[in-house]
Amino acid sequence: MGLDTPDDAGVFRLNSNTALIQTLDFLTPITDDPYEFGQIAAANSLSDVYAMGGKPLTVMNIVCFPSCDLDEDILAQTLKGGQDKINESGAILVGGHSVDDAEFKYGLSVTGIVHPEKVLTNCRAQVGDDIILTKPIGTGIMSTAIKAKLAGKKNIQESVAVMSMLNRSAARVMKDFDVHACTDVTGFGLGGHILEMAKGSLKHVTLYSDKVPLLEDVMMFASMGMVPAGAHKNRAFFKDLIQVEPTMDRALLDLMFDPQTSGGLLISLKKQDAEPCVAQMEKKGINARIIGEVIRDSTKGFLDII
Repeated sequence: MGLDTPDDAGVFRLNSNTALIQTLDFLTPITDDPYEFGQIAAANSLSDVYAMGGKPLTVMNIVCFPSCDLDEDILAQTLKGGQDKINESGAILVGGHSVDDAEFKYGLSVTGIVHPEKVLTNCRAQVGDDIILTKPIGTGIMSTAIKAKLAGKKNIQESVAVMSMLNRSAARVMKDFDVHACTDVTGFGLGGHILEMAKGSLKHVTLYSDKVPLLEDVMMFASMGMVPAGAHKNRAFFKDLIQVEPTMDRALLDLMFDPQTSGGLLISLKKQDAEPCVAQMEKKGINARIIGEVIRDSTKGFLDII
């Protein structure tokens, strides 16, 4: 798997038992705390390996740092946050590369492993499947509210906790079930990534907006207009393959396309497995919900949001 599919990572078969998963991602600071930024950036980079059904093995740091403008302790704390999250994942840091740059950026190049017959993609959803989401959404809108100094301490803490949470536990639970397709929710927003799954699988999917878990107070901030430009761009980009319930609340619709950082996994699996899977995740402290279903085949892929 490589450039010919819109999947989360590249996969290269080594032999009949092992395939490499390779991915790379980095971010500009999304929080004022450098340690938290390091954790979020690392969790975001590691997520693609989990979305492909794999286990992260080795990582390398990617750093762009304005050494003349920022104190070196900011870099040290960022790297410590990343290292702690790498340790939590069970992967090993083996090196990296840094350059002096005008804008601070940090992330990871990650190599994972998976059995070639157990690779998960975002293009094998089947008619009758339910779709599970494993994290609440709204981090893009919440980040906008934080920058506008409207979000409270509790809002900030919840947002950071969600973004820095590894998808490791959710990935472990889903391995006990017959998962047909998986991806993680990032820049395209929830609606965009479900549509990517629908297009890749040539399926018509329904997203039930009232079932989607949300960050606390994020609907209020969305109603106030704290919506990043990326949310409007996402909706416009996918509009020809989306049907929206006419009476749907505008703020809720904005949330469906809100760009996420280090979002949850989207998992398509047999309907009879969905509730047991969610129950197992809830026991692990994961705020998982069934948020949609695969309705029928489609020549291009289509999404209803109701």
